[in-house]
Amino acid sequence: MSSNSTKVPMGQKIAFGLGMLANQMFPAAMGIFMVVLVQDLGFPGWMWGVIFFMPRIFDSITDPIMGFISDNTKSKWGRRRQYVLLGAIIMGISFSILWQLHRENGLDYNFTYFMIWSFVFYLGLTIFSVPYVAMGYEMSDDFHERTNIMAVAQWIGQWAWVIAPWFWVIMYDQGWFESADVATRTIAVWVGVICMIFAMVPAIFIKSKSTVNESYKPLNVKNIGNSFVDIIRGFIEAFKNKPFRKLCIATFFVFNAFNTVAAFTFFIIVYYLFSGDAGSAGIWPTLFGSLGALATTFIVIPIVARMSKAMGKKKAFLVSQSISIFGYVLLWFLFIPGKPYMFIFALPFFSFGIGSLFMLMMSMTADVIDLDELNTGLRREGIFGAIYWWMVKFGFAIAGLLSGLILSMIGFDATADSQTESAIVGLRFFFSGLPILGTLIAILVMRKYDLTEEKSNEIRKQLELRKNKE
Repeated sequence: MSSNSTKVPMGQKIAFGLGMLANQMFPAAMGIFMVVLVQDLGFPGWMWGVIFFMPRIFDSITDPIMGFISDNTKSKWGRRRQYVLLGAIIMGISFSILWQLHRENGLDYNFTYFMIWSFVFYLGLTIFSVPYVAMGYEMSDDFHERTNIMAVAQWIGQWAWVIAPWFWVIMYDQGWFESADVATRTIAVWVGVICMIFAMVPAIFIKSKSTVNESYKPLNVKNIGNSFVDIIRGFIEAFKNKPFRKLCIATFFVFNAFNTVAAFTFFIIVYYLFSGDAGSAGIWPTLFGSLGALATTFIVIPIVARMSKAMGKKKAFLVSQSISIFGYVLLWFLFIPGKPYMFIFALPFFSFGIGSLFMLMMSMTADVIDLDELNTGLRREGIFGAIYWWMVKFGFAIAGLLSGLILSMIGFDATADSQTESAIVGLRFFFSGLPILGTLIAILVMRKYDLTEEKSNEIRKQLELRKNKE
């Protein structure tokens, strides 16, 4: 094992966390900017859904391949750092180019342009994120220190969700830019360059041992091609790992039920609370996202970190998700026309769902990787990280497709000044109902998750004994 059981220095945790800030700022900004495609550039719902779906399917295919490459890289820099650096550069440049859309170029041209550059961006994201996540799993083999590492990383990463909603204010304030699409072209460059720098930080500052003399499979074109069977086999083997399967399925339902309806926030606030007047809605769409992220940063993450230590990771997950269901129920009642401030009271409860998810799940995945090593003798952070994020990204693709289908199904018309009552009720019903359903399924799946602290400690002892014998 390349990890260690001692406390990880705070500087290393912060370096890892700055990578998480980039990892979360890109999708946060993407979610904000996507509204411009419908609202300002005239993309119909089906086109929006396809743009969400196709690049993420590509991304979900490349992730396991990148996991295999990362796990088997022989280098004096270790297995991960060079890929994190390369992926950061590709992500930053392609994200900046992706949003250079001009309405005078026409709908078909903009659709094709956006689709092509989305594939480039998601390739960069794969090259960065798979080895980056694996770096986090390798930083410690201590049960609670793993949660601490992920808590610091998620705390820093959450600032992406605090900052990104304010892009709405800039985009729709004509004192800043003449139109939202002009604003998006400019802001995207700043986001791309700054996040590229943040994404480089783990590659530069998190040290790793040389793997030049390790007995990995040679990485040549023929071997990578032939290894696709090994990748599929490794995927199947990893998914046979029962605790890991539960983590993947639970994450799939919580995260992607949320993401299917996340973009509806803007439409509910503008069309339900402010009768279609985006100007009157002002900063309320921004406050929803920003205050929710602040609640996660200063309330959810510290509380869940303590809960995890006191009651275990599984119980902390079950309690957190139950609190989020209460929050979604509150949002049904606290979206009140004329009283937009009321929804603020639901945000701390609502934030427990997504706010605790990756902090706990990434920590539990590191525990599962120990179990896999005990069973197989292989240390496969890359492939496990790739499979876990494959589930997230594949689900995210489905979520994007469902978002477009739901908008079409309920009769939402982005070109209209106001929406029908049935469209508004449909938006609100799916906004609260779908995440509640997804969360309930996740709770049922995780109810019998059995990789406890005691069991994890016993696995580590057996691994140490094996290591000492070797």
